[in-house]
Amino acid sequence: MRHKKEKFITKVFNGIVTLVLVCVMLFCVQGYTSSAGLKFVQISDNHFLNNAPNTTFKMIAESPALLQDAINQVNSMPNVDFVMFTGDLIDKPFEKELHAVLPYVNKLNVPWYFSFGNHDVCVGGYLTKQMYFSILRENNPDFKFKTPYYSFTPKEGYKVIVLDSIIDNEITAQGYITAQGYIYPKQLEWLDEELKNSKKDVVLIFMHVPIIEPYSSPGHRMRNAAEVRSIIEKYKNPIAVFTGHYHAAKIIQNGNVLYVSTPSLVSYPNAFRLITVTKKRNKVIFDIQLKETNMKNVQKLAKLMVFASSLYSGEEKDQNAVYTIKR
Repeated sequence: MRHKKEKFITKVFNGIVTLVLVCVMLFCVQGYTSSAGLKFVQISDNHFLNNAPNTTFKMIAESPALLQDAINQVNSMPNVDFVMFTGDLIDKPFEKELHAVLPYVNKLNVPWYFSFGNHDVCVGGYLTKQMYFSILRENNPDFKFKTPYYSFTPKEGYKVIVLDSIIDNEITAQGYITAQGYIYPKQLEWLDEELKNSKKDVVLIFMHVPIIEPYSSPGHRMRNAAEVRSIIEKYKNPIAVFTGHYHAAKIIQNGNVLYVSTPSLVSYPNAFRLITVTKKRNKVIFDIQLKETNMKNVQKLAKLMVFASSLYSGEEKDQNAVYTIKR
């Protein structure tokens, strides 16, 4: 009788141990699955222009070499999922300049995407947004989009939303109006719907003109920034917004939303960003790094050409930092 009792107790104990081990294994598997990461590069304000002199603060003459330097760096990085160019890929809105820059960006060994900048198109000019996109589709097998704003899923659990923040019917490239950015109502409705359908995802939004200025510049800001921001911030999943335009490094966290401004390749600090996103069980971690050019002589000259270099380079927390957002 005692032997049977001990045998029963042993079976119960073994069963409990087995159950505990299974639970631990399931927890580990779930933890591993929820840690699926995404790594991407944001390059902004390349201002590519062939055979042109430097301007007061932009190293335009070096724009092809600086872009090639960035591309070489990206191609040496392991496990990059995609590259996003957030506007002003070219400095002058001419078809020949777009065709000239494409052989450079097509050297990337990962998919690349694009959002419009104010230097990319010209009101009444030949290179319209429609023509621009048509040329991109012809020359980039990963670029299948037909409208200036679009979305895609780079990995399960992530949503990329690309917005067109450039005004269609006014000259804006040289600051002739009070503000250079605007998101039209139809696009805002589309953005709201995209966010509504992505509540369980980590959302990455890319556009040229920032919603929150890295520094005050009335001639560069977005006209309806408050309206755009209110739509984004009403959703509570992890969201990060990546922009350019101001040629400055700045990162602002407001609750579950990160606002990331990225510098220009052609003006100090001549840099781009590498971002790694990691999903954990109850949080999402954004590891944001600033990658400077290897062309140090160009960078030194670019620093001399700006009035306040720290305005563009930002503080350390705006350059290399880790930000955590709860899920």
